[in-house]
Amino acid sequence: MKIRSIVAASYATLAIVTAGAASAHDGEGQTVTKNFDAVIPNVPGKSLIAVEVDYAPGAASLPHTHAKSAFIYAYVIKGAIESKVDGGEMRTYRAGESWSERPGAIHSISRNASKTEPAKLLAVFILDTNDKALTTPIK
Repeated sequence: MKIRSIVAASYATLAIVTAGAASAHDGEGQTVTKNFDAVIPNVPGKSLIAVEVDYAPGAASLPHTHAKSAFIYAYVIKGAIESKVDGGEMRTYRAGESWSERPGAIHSISRNASKTEPAKLLAVFILDTNDKALTTPIK
């Protein structure tokens, strides 16, 4: 009974935290929608969260970092996304292509490569369950 209460409280906390965290990634011309959110039952203290990021034509995210523990897998669903992580080379990823970001990475460029067509990506986070913000803008 006690374990069920802890799991239920963890789910509730994670839902509240990620609702606020996803909106922190929202910018002008982009929308972030939570797609999946669960504690990983066989990896204590870890969760998996997936969000869809819809970019209007020409829209971009502010430079940002993600939760300190987050390993991220990003997959382009539609269109093309320009991305630059940790001072690496800026690259354009098209629908069906993907990349990853290590914990603590700086994502300096994340934008729709097209000025006329929308783009969409799926970002999958594996992170510590108690991490509060999925995305933090760099000031």
